Amino acid sequence: MEITCTRCHQTVQAENCYCPVCGLPQLVYPVEGPAGQNSPERWDEGARDASSVDWKPALQAALKLAIPAGLLCSLLSPVGAYGFVWMSAAAAWAVVLYVRSQRPAWITIGAGARIGLVTGLLAAWLAFGVGCGTLFVQRFVLHQSGQMDAEWNAYADEYNKASLKMTQQWSSGLEAADVAKLQANQAGIHAMMLSPEGHAGWEVLGLASGAAVLLLFAVAGGALGARMQARTSRTEA
Repeated sequence: MEITCTRCHQTVQAENCYCPVCGLPQLVYPVEGPAGQNSPERWDEGARDASSVDWKPALQAALKLAIPAGLLCSLLSPVGAYGFVWMSAAAAWAVVLYVRSQRPAWITIGAGARIGLVTGLLAAWLAFGVGCGTLFVQRFVLHQSGQMDAEWNAYADEYNKASLKMTQQWSSGLEAADVAKLQANQAGIHAMMLSPEGHAGWEVLGLASGAAVLLLFAVAGGALGARMQARTSRTEA
């Protein structure tokens, strides 16, 4: 006996609990027929679409995990270098917490990725804000500006030396005027990095880039969490 999936309208065998195309549960339970015989009745998808997200419990779950993840990924954390690990794990666990409160207890990978995206946005903004606040406190409250500027100037000098070395390697076949132009551009970049505005912009850009990377890992973690939950549900079925 063949049945049709109510979502994608593809053919599903009667013994399959899930649609092989879209993954929608195809639960069957007996109901009393007119002659006292049991006849199969399909599960009603209207209970909840697994590809949609009920955002009130989803936001609650995301917020619970985003706060500790954002703090672990910030400059205040001694383990901030492994922020992508914490972010992926937090997004996946947020999906697990959300799914456990739903019926049926699974969601699609796309829905999990959206929950991971929200978790990542909350955590990334928190990590970015804490990072900016940490730099402000170090410079203006703890009066560590001298040490911070010395470390930055050393980094800028090393960066300039490496860039000049690469420019010399690439410019072996160029005209003298083109080589001079490249060196002038590199000198301008070095001067910009040594300026207060350039230093501040570089720091903000670094924090923003880190937040963007955390966001990507959060989306991947949310999708992975949904995938694991769907696999668990199929195994239990």
